[in-house]
Amino acid sequence: MRILFLQDDFPPRSFGGAGISTHELAVGMKEAGHNVFVITTCRDKNDAGEEDYEGLKVFKIASNYSGKWRPYVSLYNRPVVRQVEELLKRIEPDVVHANNIHFYLSYYCLKLAKRYAKVVIFTARDAMTFNFGKLETKRYLENFDCHTTWLDHLQQAKKRWNPFRNFFIRRYLKYADKKIAISKALEKALEQNSISNVDVIYNGINADEWHINQDAVAGFQMKHNLLNKKVLFFNGRLSASKGGAKTVEALTGIVKEIPDGVLLVAGIIDEYAYAMKEYAQNLGIEKHLIFTGWIERDEIKVAYAASDIVLMPSICFDAFGRVNIEAMASRKPVVGTCYGGTPEVVVDGVTGYIVNPLHPEEIAEKTLDLLRNPKKAEKFGKAGYERVKTHFNLDEKVSQYLSHYQALLNEGQGGNI
Repeated sequence: MRILFLQDDFPPRSFGGAGISTHELAVGMKEAGHNVFVITTCRDKNDAGEEDYEGLKVFKIASNYSGKWRPYVSLYNRPVVRQVEELLKRIEPDVVHANNIHFYLSYYCLKLAKRYAKVVIFTARDAMTFNFGKLETKRYLENFDCHTTWLDHLQQAKKRWNPFRNFFIRRYLKYADKKIAISKALEKALEQNSISNVDVIYNGINADEWHINQDAVAGFQMKHNLLNKKVLFFNGRLSASKGGAKTVEALTGIVKEIPDGVLLVAGIIDEYAYAMKEYAQNLGIEKHLIFTGWIERDEIKVAYAASDIVLMPSICFDAFGRVNIEAMASRKPVVGTCYGGTPEVVVDGVTGYIVNPLHPEEIAEKTLDLLRNPKKAEKFGKAGYERVKTHFNLDEKVSQYLSHYQALLNEGQGGNI
């Protein structure tokens, strides 16, 4: 069948969790023998156009506007929508699978997709289908209540608030023949915000691709001064919502007990990274904080392999947390957040620990337990590896989506494509 993915950001220019997960699904479907296309966006007009990336035909549409207009433009991005329609006519897809389209591609693309494709699938990967940003309301952080109100939206968006945004999103979602969430937590959150009839398919990963050469690990350790250190790995976009400050606070307690402990932070060194450095300096632990700066995707795998424990301390609704399955594929234990989908991925006391990231002492306590008991950490890592192969196997997730595609195609016309 001819399958078209819609995704705001996509490798190799972006390696966010949604983009990576969409990319791996697309490659998996290509390897299963289907014709796969991708429509994504770029910020620079010079990057726009077509390219072949890992066997996929990728169409890049330039779009760059101020985020303050997002509550409006995310519904209907006129210049982008025009180009998407032309590509839909040209590609003639059997299936359009929309993922994150809440910034540049815009939700109107679902209506277009219904016009030109036999089947439309929408995968929700975060809270943006019902919220104006990350879900971190007091109600959620204290009581795990994902319901949001117009007042929550107004407080978050302020002058950018669009009172009709969520109404139109729900209206556009009706053009999807099937709605998917990447965790049960997200399915529940959607239900609490008037988006129902949602199935769950977890993200997948090919664990076989995470076996790393020890020479590469040794080289990485040498490069970043990690030799003879106990390495805690923090991977992801740096922000307070991702738990950066609380992790630094936890580190103060950890290094008192384990003086050779370090926090390895991967990602672009931006304003928040400098704030983390300054905070660590004020706490007297700056030498225990190591920033890699931007590193390529293959080197990220080496970073996991060079680490002892992976931290996932998000202080917001993180729908799945791809870091979790990457750590497990790398045979590393995870100290993860109690919020969002992480408790569905990380089994507390088996593949890692679940903590409340608002309490740095909890992060420190569970991390120290694993550092003091390397055999337990190794056992957790092995259990995580087995779990990721059985519960988050990429081939299985590809098959689940393909089954949905085919079932919906059969409902519409009968027969296989």
